[in-house]
Amino acid sequence: MTARWDAVVVGAGFAGTLVAHRLGAQGWRVLVLEAGRAAPTGAEAATAHRAAGGGPPTSPYPHSPEAPSPDVTDLTGNPDGGFTATGHLRQYGPLPYASGYLRANGGTGLLWTGLTPRMHPEDFRTGDLGHGRSWPIGYHDLEPHYREAERELGVAADAEEQRRAVGLPIPDGYDFPMRAIPASYLDRQLARALDGRTVRDPAVPGPARLAVTATPHARNGVPTRPGSADGPLCAGSSSCVPACPSGAKYTPMRTQARWAAGVELRTEAVVSRVLADPETGRAREVEYLAGGTTHRVTADLVVLAAHAIENARLLLLSGLADRSDQVGRNLMDHPALLTWGLMPRPVGPYRGPGSTSGLEAFRFGPGRDRRAPFRIEIGNWGWSWAGGAPEVEAASLLAAGLRGKELRERLGDRLGRQFSLQFELEQPADPANRVTLDRDRRDPLGLPSPAIRYDVSEYVREGMASARAVSDQLFALLGAEDHTAYPAAGWPGRLEHRGTVHGYRGAGHAGGTHIMGDSPANSVVDHWQRCWEHPNLYAVGCGSMPSLGTSNPSLTMAALALRSAERMHRDLLELRRPAAVAPPAASRVPVAPVFSPALTPSSSPSPFSSPSSSSSSSPSSSEPS
Repeated sequence: MTARWDAVVVGAGFAGTLVAHRLGAQGWRVLVLEAGRAAPTGAEAATAHRAAGGGPPTSPYPHSPEAPSPDVTDLTGNPDGGFTATGHLRQYGPLPYASGYLRANGGTGLLWTGLTPRMHPEDFRTGDLGHGRSWPIGYHDLEPHYREAERELGVAADAEEQRRAVGLPIPDGYDFPMRAIPASYLDRQLARALDGRTVRDPAVPGPARLAVTATPHARNGVPTRPGSADGPLCAGSSSCVPACPSGAKYTPMRTQARWAAGVELRTEAVVSRVLADPETGRAREVEYLAGGTTHRVTADLVVLAAHAIENARLLLLSGLADRSDQVGRNLMDHPALLTWGLMPRPVGPYRGPGSTSGLEAFRFGPGRDRRAPFRIEIGNWGWSWAGGAPEVEAASLLAAGLRGKELRERLGDRLGRQFSLQFELEQPADPANRVTLDRDRRDPLGLPSPAIRYDVSEYVREGMASARAVSDQLFALLGAEDHTAYPAAGWPGRLEHRGTVHGYRGAGHAGGTHIMGDSPANSVVDHWQRCWEHPNLYAVGCGSMPSLGTSNPSLTMAALALRSAERMHRDLLELRRPAAVAPPAASRVPVAPVFSPALTPSSSPSPFSSPSSSSSSSPSSSEPS
């Protein structure tokens, strides 16, 4: 065990795993500190979930008492309105931040849905469109890294369909690693009824044309070229959340299996502080708690990749990167408005992943200046997320006195006709939505707990109104019986807007808490996700994103992590580059280059030599540092 590393990465979820993989592959010695415990395989987690009779998505994974994970079950709606929050996150309202996350090796990437749509080019300039903040980079800056991330995650999609239906400028000749996941039987029934039809969004003058479109997935489909699939093909199991029993869905464990020997993982290591040099601002040590003891490690580069909320908490605990007063601010999620009903005939729910297709027409366009845009996921899992899981339906029919053949027939008919729509709404960055430290309430290690202040704006509420109007028209076109209702007790995220009650769930897509920008005056990190005030400290992940658009953010987070890893590699090369010392004018004796003692690699011998400064990846002298 060495005390000094080239890089220390805090968090072994999506972003941390990818950064460690890239740096390790380039010869750097990397220590990864994960607060949670080691996690079981997907098959083991699925078995545990079934054996326990279900439960929230985090239930089959190990929970460390010293690194608690917030869960959706920590929130309950009060019968007279409002909500009650318990658990790891202290909440001050007015509305609940309704998403959880998992602190374990692999992070929330163990139990994600596996959906990987790209952001739309419009999503990078939301501030220019009048809401939230724009990015300091654009879609085209990230596009090569989208392709890189799609290869790393093994994304299944149809490039031509994504160009046509979503308007994505994907380069000609590009193929995703896998062909699109086949449409479910439900998708095909909805496509038959909806494709080519139109509905009206009250925020938009003209009609919107409908087309059921396959959603990109990070799960193995039929490879487009030999070697594209890393593992078995998707078998259509309906337990992708919390675990894929076949291993077809990507998780960070797949990348960790390819880590170089120079990458070391330490689990149950809760980072409590990052210490920086007060003169230079450079991060010099990482302090973590493990086994009842405080440890410190030093590194030339420190990367925070512990989830948007935990990254912000750690920066606040460390007193770093907050000259702009933006650390913890701009907390975003995708408030998910659900509607659900019964189709006139069986549509085969619970076959395959939770959603295989959606409707893309409301993600962009002229309505965006009046209401939040939204993406519509077609739900394959009946009413489960809305609160009507199969066991709830069975209990209701049993309570009504049904038994035997009549019970089986009624239950089969009702479950077989269930479907749901999920309207995933963009939430613009708002500095009032924020993560702070609750110094009066501490976690089991004595660290101040994270506290949340959260609300949804008028802009988002207008998006909900448009989404509900579109839903009503879709149900009419489908001949479906609408069963949508938001009782206060079951919907902590319940609100009223213009006389109509809406309810939202959290999508688990936290972002914005160490926001990216083009100035240290109003942002925490630059476009490389490097802290403005600390040249060797990076905060990576969705917390850097100035906007979330309407797409699930994991792919964008992965693309950003891979892009930042290139910059980190160049930073480390700069530290290893010899400094030429000019001889005195009177001397003609050549002087050999020397390394500055402050920048030399660890004195501990290592079989993993640092890359040479002559690497072709070295930045040009004209590139800004």
